[in-house]
Amino acid sequence: MVAEAIGLALERAGIEVVARATTVAAALAETRRSRPDIVLLDRRLPDGDGTALIPELVRAGARVLVLTGEATASVAARVAESGGAGLILKSARLDELVEAVRRVADGEVVFDAKLLSGVLDRLTGRVGLAGATLTAREQETLLLLADGAGTDQISSRLGVARNTARNHVQRVLDKLGARSKLEAVSIARREGLLD
Repeated sequence: MVAEAIGLALERAGIEVVARATTVAAALAETRRSRPDIVLLDRRLPDGDGTALIPELVRAGARVLVLTGEATASVAARVAESGGAGLILKSARLDELVEAVRRVADGEVVFDAKLLSGVLDRLTGRVGLAGATLTAREQETLLLLADGAGTDQISSRLGVARNTARNHVQRVLDKLGARSKLEAVSIARREGLLD
Protein backbone atom coordinates (compact mmCIF):
# COMPACT_ATOMS: atom_id res chain seq x y z
CA MET A 1 0.00 0.00 0.00
CA VAL A 2 2.79 2.41 0.92
CA ALA A 3 4.68 1.73 -2.33
CA GLU A 4 1.46 2.23 -4.29
CA ALA A 5 0.74 5.55 -2.55
CA ILE A 6 4.29 6.80 -3.10
CA GLY A 7 4.12 5.75 -6.75
CA LEU A 8 0.85 7.65 -7.25
CA ALA A 9 2.26 10.75 -5.55
CA LEU A 10 5.35 10.68 -7.77
CA GLU A 11 3.23 10.21 -10.91
CA ARG A 12 0.96 13.11 -9.92
CA ALA A 13 4.09 15.24 -9.60
CA GLY A 14 5.06 14.35 -13.17
CA ILE A 15 7.66 11.70 -12.33
CA GLU A 16 7.30 8.53 -14.39
CA VAL A 17 7.27 5.35 -12.31
CA VAL A 18 8.56 2.53 -14.54
CA ALA A 19 8.37 -0.34 -12.04
CA ARG A 20 7.61 -1.35 -8.46
CA ALA A 21 9.20 -4.18 -6.50
CA THR A 22 8.59 -5.56 -3.02
CA THR A 23 11.77 -7.59 -2.48
CA VAL A 24 15.52 -7.19 -2.93
CA ALA A 25 15.51 -9.80 -5.69
CA ALA A 26 12.62 -8.17 -7.54
CA ALA A 27 14.19 -4.70 -7.20
CA LEU A 28 17.38 -5.90 -8.84
CA ALA A 29 15.51 -7.73 -11.61
CA GLU A 30 13.25 -4.71 -12.31
CA THR A 31 16.22 -2.33 -12.32
CA ARG A 32 18.04 -4.47 -14.87
CA ARG A 33 14.88 -4.82 -16.97
CA SER A 34 13.51 -1.27 -16.96
CA ARG A 35 16.76 0.73 -16.47
CA PRO A 36 15.33 3.53 -14.28
CA ASP A 37 17.28 6.74 -13.67
CA ILE A 38 16.37 6.68 -9.97
CA VAL A 39 15.59 3.82 -7.60
CA LEU A 40 13.67 4.79 -4.46
CA LEU A 41 14.74 1.97 -2.17
CA ASP A 42 13.26 0.98 1.18
CA ARG A 43 15.94 0.02 3.70
CA ARG A 44 13.95 -2.91 5.07
CA LEU A 45 12.62 -5.38 2.56
CA PRO A 46 11.12 -8.80 3.31
CA ASP A 47 14.13 -10.67 1.94
CA GLY A 48 16.95 -8.45 3.17
CA ASP A 49 18.57 -5.10 3.79
CA GLY A 50 17.96 -2.74 0.88
CA THR A 51 21.24 -0.89 1.46
CA ALA A 52 23.19 -4.05 0.60
CA LEU A 53 21.69 -3.81 -2.90
CA ILE A 54 22.93 -0.25 -3.60
CA PRO A 55 26.24 -1.17 -5.33
CA GLU A 56 24.46 -3.52 -7.76
CA LEU A 57 21.78 -0.93 -8.53
CA VAL A 58 24.44 1.70 -9.16
CA ARG A 59 26.32 -0.71 -11.47
CA ALA A 60 23.03 -1.17 -13.34
CA GLY A 61 23.04 2.59 -14.00
CA ALA A 62 20.60 3.87 -11.38
CA ARG A 63 21.03 6.58 -8.78
CA VAL A 64 19.66 5.33 -5.46
CA LEU A 65 17.63 7.29 -2.92
CA VAL A 66 17.03 5.29 0.27
CA LEU A 67 13.79 5.58 2.20
CA THR A 68 14.00 4.69 5.89
CA GLY A 69 11.90 4.86 9.03
CA GLU A 70 14.80 5.97 11.18
CA ALA A 71 18.27 7.13 10.35
CA THR A 72 21.54 7.61 12.15
CA ALA A 73 24.79 9.04 10.84
CA SER A 74 26.03 5.44 10.70
CA VAL A 75 23.19 4.35 8.41
CA ALA A 76 23.60 7.46 6.25
CA ALA A 77 27.36 6.82 6.01
CA ARG A 78 26.68 3.23 4.89
CA VAL A 79 24.34 4.53 2.19
CA ALA A 80 26.95 7.05 1.01
CA GLU A 81 29.81 4.51 1.12
CA SER A 82 27.71 2.08 -0.93
CA GLY A 83 27.21 4.67 -3.65
CA GLY A 84 23.74 5.85 -2.65
CA ALA A 85 22.74 9.36 -3.68
CA GLY A 86 20.70 10.12 -0.60
CA LEU A 87 18.58 9.15 2.32
CA ILE A 88 15.11 10.41 3.21
CA LEU A 89 12.95 9.57 6.20
CA LYS A 90 9.55 7.91 5.77
CA SER A 91 8.19 10.64 8.02
CA ALA A 92 8.98 13.25 5.34
CA ARG A 93 6.08 14.94 3.58
CA LEU A 94 5.27 13.79 0.04
CA ASP A 95 6.41 17.12 -1.40
CA GLU A 96 9.79 16.65 0.34
CA LEU A 97 10.07 13.18 -1.19
CA VAL A 98 9.23 14.51 -4.66
CA GLU A 99 11.83 17.27 -4.22
CA ALA A 100 14.45 14.73 -3.08
CA VAL A 101 13.78 12.52 -6.13
CA ARG A 102 14.12 15.55 -8.44
CA ARG A 103 17.36 16.65 -6.78
CA VAL A 104 18.84 13.15 -7.08
CA ALA A 105 17.77 13.10 -10.74
CA ASP A 106 19.65 16.39 -11.19
CA GLY A 107 22.82 14.77 -9.85
CA GLU A 108 22.67 16.09 -6.31
CA VAL A 109 23.28 14.12 -3.13
CA VAL A 110 20.43 14.40 -0.64
CA PHE A 111 20.96 13.74 3.07
CA ASP A 112 19.11 15.27 5.99
CA ALA A 113 21.11 18.24 7.30
CA LYS A 114 21.09 16.76 10.83
CA LEU A 115 22.87 13.65 9.55
CA LEU A 116 25.27 15.30 7.13
CA SER A 117 27.95 16.35 9.61
CA GLY A 118 27.98 12.85 11.11
CA VAL A 119 28.25 11.32 7.63
CA LEU A 120 31.19 13.56 6.77
CA ASP A 121 32.90 12.79 10.09
CA ARG A 122 32.57 9.06 9.50
CA LEU A 123 33.58 9.15 5.83
CA THR A 124 36.64 11.28 6.53
CA GLY A 125 37.69 9.06 9.42
CA ARG A 126 37.26 11.69 12.12
CA VAL A 127 34.81 9.37 13.87
CA GLY A 128 35.12 5.61 13.57
CA LEU A 129 32.06 3.73 12.43
CA ALA A 130 31.02 1.58 15.37
CA GLY A 131 31.40 -2.03 14.36
CA ALA A 132 33.45 -1.26 11.23
CA THR A 133 36.21 -3.57 12.43
CA LEU A 134 34.00 -6.50 13.40
CA THR A 135 35.02 -9.71 11.67
CA ALA A 136 32.38 -11.86 9.99
CA ARG A 137 32.37 -14.21 13.02
CA GLU A 138 32.01 -11.26 15.40
CA GLN A 139 29.10 -9.93 13.32
CA GLU A 140 27.44 -13.36 13.61
CA THR A 141 28.04 -13.23 17.36
CA LEU A 142 26.47 -9.77 17.54
CA LEU A 143 23.37 -10.98 15.68
CA LEU A 144 23.04 -13.90 18.09
CA LEU A 145 23.40 -11.53 21.05
CA ALA A 146 20.63 -9.40 19.56
CA ASP A 147 18.45 -12.52 19.40
CA GLY A 148 19.04 -13.01 23.14
CA ALA A 149 21.49 -15.91 22.85
CA GLY A 150 23.77 -16.63 25.78
CA THR A 151 27.37 -17.85 25.56
CA ASP A 152 26.35 -21.54 25.49
CA GLN A 153 23.86 -20.92 22.67
CA ILE A 154 26.41 -18.89 20.73
CA SER A 155 28.93 -21.70 21.17
CA SER A 156 26.42 -24.25 19.88
CA ARG A 157 25.12 -22.13 16.97
CA LEU A 158 28.61 -21.19 15.77
CA GLY A 159 30.01 -24.67 16.36
CA VAL A 160 32.87 -23.42 18.53
CA ALA A 161 34.09 -24.13 22.04
CA ARG A 162 32.50 -22.19 24.90
CA ASN A 163 35.75 -20.30 25.56
CA THR A 164 35.97 -19.33 21.88
CA ALA A 165 32.38 -18.05 21.98
CA ARG A 166 33.20 -16.08 25.14
CA ASN A 167 36.22 -14.57 23.33
CA HIS A 168 34.02 -13.58 20.35
CA VAL A 169 31.57 -11.88 22.72
CA GLN A 170 34.36 -10.03 24.51
CA ARG A 171 35.84 -8.77 21.22
CA VAL A 172 32.39 -7.52 20.13
CA LEU A 173 32.05 -5.64 23.42
CA ASP A 174 35.55 -4.19 23.10
CA LYS A 175 35.09 -3.06 19.50
CA LEU A 176 31.72 -1.44 20.23
CA GLY A 177 32.98 0.15 23.45
CA ALA A 178 30.31 -1.65 25.46
CA ARG A 179 30.48 -2.86 29.05
CA SER A 180 27.76 -5.50 28.71
CA LYS A 181 26.03 -7.65 26.12
CA LEU A 182 22.89 -5.54 26.47
CA GLU A 183 24.86 -2.33 25.91
CA ALA A 184 26.56 -3.87 22.85
CA VAL A 185 23.17 -4.69 21.33
CA SER A 186 21.88 -1.20 22.17
CA ILE A 187 24.91 0.44 20.49
CA ALA A 188 24.56 -1.85 17.48
CA ARG A 189 20.87 -0.96 17.08
CA ARG A 190 21.59 2.77 17.41
CA GLU A 191 24.37 2.55 14.82
CA GLY A 192 22.24 0.57 12.38
CA LEU A 193 24.38 -2.57 12.58
CA LEU A 194 21.38 -4.84 13.12
CA ASP A 195 19.04 -3.39 10.51
